[in-house]
Amino acid sequence: MDGNGRWAKKRGLPRALGHKAGGDAVKRAVQAAETLGLECLTLYAFSSENWKREEEEISDLMNLMRRFIEANLKDMIERRVRLKIIGDYKAFAPDIVAKLEDALERTKDGDRTLAVALNYGAQQEIARAARLAAEEGSIDPESISKHLYTADLPPLDLLIRTSGEVRLSNFLLWQSAYAEMLFMDLLWPDFDEDCLRDACETFATRERRYGGR
Repeated sequence: MDGNGRWAKKRGLPRALGHKAGGDAVKRAVQAAETLGLECLTLYAFSSENWKREEEEISDLMNLMRRFIEANLKDMIERRVRLKIIGDYKAFAPDIVAKLEDALERTKDGDRTLAVALNYGAQQEIARAARLAAEEGSIDPESISKHLYTADLPPLDLLIRTSGEVRLSNFLLWQSAYAEMLFMDLLWPDFDEDCLRDACETFATRERRYGGR
């Protein structure tokens, strides 16, 4: 989900309002995923590198996270959406950790999954998984996969990045090995159901060989 800051800058607005508009786009994406029958939607909300941003912006993001959980938890429960966190979310403030763990518990029986990457970095995830695999014995693709944050999620089919940037930025590097990728030239706050539907239709035209001919 890239482009909140640029979206705000184009409109002469503070970055905090760009992040708020990005939160509205999250709601639309989750609802669209339900409409389209998607089993799992994963959103990159806060990377391990985002701690390098200005303190005021980090504070705005944390407050947005608090409000988003409070405003949307009831709807997630009613829609039977299971929340899954990937990343070291326990590095956040205690009240945010408590809200997240409450949401995880109250949505655990959901039929579809919303996976949110918080304080996440793919390189760190792979290193952590390799370390845990080594503690158990052998290190191979299977043992590493077993210890990834995404171990209980379906395989990654399609990775979408907004804002016109053409790079992965430390997101799901292991899981992307055979995923299809789509780079969209629009800013995340402008993402809506039509965008996700178009992305799925594009995915449906791709021929996936997984290294075969």
